[in-house]
Amino acid sequence: MTQSTPGLWSAVAMIAAVVLLSTTGEVLTAAAMKSIGDLDEIRARSGLRGAIRAVVTCPLFFGGVGFLALAFFALLFALNHLNLSLVAPASASLTLVTNAIAARFFLKENVDRRRWTAAVLVCVGVYLLAH
Repeated sequence: MTQSTPGLWSAVAMIAAVVLLSTTGEVLTAAAMKSIGDLDEIRARSGLRGAIRAVVTCPLFFGGVGFLALAFFALLFALNHLNLSLVAPASASLTLVTNAIAARFFLKENVDRRRWTAAVLVCVGVYLLAH
């Protein structure tokens, strides 16, 4: 039995799932770490156990880890159906773009012009790769 190649929209959906799940996981993890505070200070006050406790008692952290796990399995699914030479660069580079957008709007980080320029160039590169 031969495996058929997925159509364009199936490929886009698989890559989009990897990108969106990964970005969500990374944003939640970053938000968790910002809400926890400086781990070095926590470790100085409460020791290593206190630092570990601060992380593992943060619901945002587990949400981030959960989404990152889903992103990993979405990546495995995409690699099962698509070529590595498309999935790896497209998902990695588009995640860079969505992370910049999410950092700006959800985490209120300062994303400078150089990073926006890099994101646009990444989009151009993905377009060239896909065509």
